[in-house]
Amino acid sequence: MIVETLRLKGLTKGITFILASVFLSFAAFAQHEEGSEDLLHKVHAEALERNPDESEKVFNASEMIMHHVSDAHEIHFMGEGENSIAIYLPIILNTNEGWKVFSSSHFYHNPIITISEGEKYTYYKHEDYILFHEHIYYANENGGLTLEHGHAHNEAPFDMSITKNVAGVFIAIILLFLILSSVKRSYKKNEGHAPKGLQSFMEPLILFVKNDIILPSFGGNEARADKFTPYLLTTFFFIWISNMLGLVPFFGGFNITGTIAITFVLAGFVFLITTFRGNKHYWGHILWPAGVPGFVKIILVPIEIASIFIKPTVLMVRLTANIMAGHIIILAFVSLILIFGSQSAAVGYGVGIGSTIFMIFMYFIELLVAFLQAYVFTLLASIYFGDATQEAHH
Repeated sequence: MIVETLRLKGLTKGITFILASVFLSFAAFAQHEEGSEDLLHKVHAEALERNPDESEKVFNASEMIMHHVSDAHEIHFMGEGENSIAIYLPIILNTNEGWKVFSSSHFYHNPIITISEGEKYTYYKHEDYILFHEHIYYANENGGLTLEHGHAHNEAPFDMSITKNVAGVFIAIILLFLILSSVKRSYKKNEGHAPKGLQSFMEPLILFVKNDIILPSFGGNEARADKFTPYLLTTFFFIWISNMLGLVPFFGGFNITGTIAITFVLAGFVFLITTFRGNKHYWGHILWPAGVPGFVKIILVPIEIASIFIKPTVLMVRLTANIMAGHIIILAFVSLILIFGSQSAAVGYGVGIGSTIFMIFMYFIELLVAFLQAYVFTLLASIYFGDATQEAHH
């Protein structure tokens, strides 16, 4: 039963699809949108640049928080500057001279400070390329950065670089594949016996998702539910593992599902599957609901059409906001210790005890939220699929 539930072939296809789509979505967002990570950089940059001299004396909470929740071209573990411990990710650019591939360490080890409109800014340079607020640009004719109101106006190459969150997606998918492959092999090896090891942990979760989330959403119709089970299982475990990866201390501070590009792709899958797998009854209910007076249809039909786009948008925003908020709250408690500690060591120790207790409490809450957000996303996706494929009632 569990082998049939796993449907490893279907899960593998789902994993590959998520990997390719997420990677391409990051490239698209990097070229055409500032994105959530750039917005966060803008917020902390404005706070820092209003008074650059003071920022060297007083701990800047917004800078620290936004640095940890934003995307980057390195996986940072600890330390600052030359003493930092980090994994530097590959920079992949399609430039006027062809493809360029090099390590992001070339950027981070060459910081340059410039002053524009009376404000101090830091950017990183390697050859003729500049990294500013985690976006890559060509250097201008003077070999520097053209700034206007804190925004770079240099031309940008086509960026296919592996960022921290893209690396996190790779790690989550590899873990997902290895875990489910191990469970499948263990079940085949111990068929007819009680599960043990990793199988004993994963099997109840797989059956819970299938029997308590997916199947009820399809009215108990296993034939219809089985068509969507591989995708929904993949989605649940991908979100859960991604959320858990972001809670591992000193492991890069991944914020995978707290990034709008990731949740945009996941919600986009739900939208496409619902749209293209919806049957005649589903579309008839939306475009011309039966038994509804004509004047009511004029109001109801536009609302139903809008709901097609609102549902996946809500999925995207809910997941992003909840995961992002959890990271920010935990980092805010860390900031309290450092803020009060910079004023007085005694006060810092006192606040530190309370903040640490609350931080530990929030960490346990985040463990629950990591599972809960995967559950909610999968449940709502299942409901949307079940609604789109149900047959007319007679």
